Amino acid sequence: MDRISNLPDDVRCHILSFLPTKQVAMTSVLSKSWLNLWKRVPNLDINDSEFLHPEEGKGERENIRESFVSFVDSVLATQGDSPIDKFSLKCITGVHPDSVNRWICNVLQRGVSDLNLFTDFTDKDTEENDYRLPLEMFVSKKLVKLKLRSERCVNWWHLDIGASLPKLKSLLIDSDLIFCGEMERFLPYFPVLEEIHMANMEWQESKETMSSPSLTKLSIHGTGCEDFENPKSISFDTPSLLYLNYSDLVAEDYPVVNMGKLVEARLNLILQCEDQIRRVREPNNVFLEDDEGDVALQFVNVVKLMNGIQNIQKLSLTADTLEVLTLCCESLPVFKNLKILGLKSDEGRGWQAVPALLRNCPNLKFLVFEGLLHYVTDKCGDACDCIARVDKGRSLISCPVKKVEIQGFRGTMREINMIGHILKSFKCVEEMGIFAEENGPTKFEQPGVFEYVEKILDLYNEISSCDVYFLVWGFMRRKWTAQ
Repeated sequence: MDRISNLPDDVRCHILSFLPTKQVAMTSVLSKSWLNLWKRVPNLDINDSEFLHPEEGKGERENIRESFVSFVDSVLATQGDSPIDKFSLKCITGVHPDSVNRWICNVLQRGVSDLNLFTDFTDKDTEENDYRLPLEMFVSKKLVKLKLRSERCVNWWHLDIGASLPKLKSLLIDSDLIFCGEMERFLPYFPVLEEIHMANMEWQESKETMSSPSLTKLSIHGTGCEDFENPKSISFDTPSLLYLNYSDLVAEDYPVVNMGKLVEARLNLILQCEDQIRRVREPNNVFLEDDEGDVALQFVNVVKLMNGIQNIQKLSLTADTLEVLTLCCESLPVFKNLKILGLKSDEGRGWQAVPALLRNCPNLKFLVFEGLLHYVTDKCGDACDCIARVDKGRSLISCPVKKVEIQGFRGTMREINMIGHILKSFKCVEEMGIFAEENGPTKFEQPGVFEYVEKILDLYNEISSCDVYFLVWGFMRRKWTAQ
């Protein structure tokens, strides 16, 4: 007899809890000792693609879908009212939402604490364009983790009953669009919530406040207000927050930013049109006076957001965010605790704010450039060599950074010149890692380019005092060590 069969039932149930439910059910044919064991497994993992094989077109056949529904019904019926810890359901091939909600209600009645749902329904399955979760889910006294993913809109908020999830600590929603009502009404129903992730969320009101005393991790990927309008104001009253990932159309104001314990932040403040970008770059240009320009001028209030996160240790900024910060370069706070800074570049966005950022990070140790190519303006400042200046490189010379990493290197001459400028200007840098672009076009496919870049970097290494690492996918890893 095999060793696994000799293990105690509780141990075997624990092992089975890591397997998809279809495979767990199949163990009942192994022997008598396995016959009913699977009924006691506290975790269910059901994936309709394992039954319907949509890549083969079986999901379009009514009888196949009915057999899947019958299987799930039989599994839940066989388990009866036995306790369940985790229920994971992926159902994206045309099963009716009534069946899905029936299964959800079953596990809720059995005390499920971890609920993971990935659903998608066609127009013929739902009367409207969105899917309504069962009312029972909003008043669960057992749920601790809830993850919702949908290829369509998720309207999970029932205004008529409110909600009461007193034990919920983690809420993750990822959908084509999310409707959850006003944040000031939404968050108070989760008194112990520690983590929230919301992707493709539309703010219900133009002025919103995220307020939670227990929240430690917040990830918001917003789409602005209705019709992709810039919010009037977004506030954060989250005194226990440690991690922030915030992506949204830039708001006109950030009146409250209470994040005194924040350690790490990733900001993507999006400019939605070229008129806004021009207005940010030329705030005093009278020829740009229009409604869009007036809105863009309010973006200077983003400095309130930066002031509220000034004690962080790790910060990542996208290309749009760098462009927005152009409006408040002179009033940026000093990030005295910042050790790691990541800057993402884009050929359509400028670097006007980079010199001010580097000057205001007196204890920076690690600097990451995700791309070096950026839009050249007369305000590029002294962080790059795009425009000839007598004092170019000044902000780099005073920066205490010891390690620099360059990602997305394409092998262009402009990038090579920038690397030389960085190596020459950073006086404290001890190590530089250069990583080639993995997902886009590069020059390395052309004959001789890799060898040329290697030669140039070798020359650069002679004038610097740091170790240079160069990695190109498909080629060997190279390292140059200063003599």
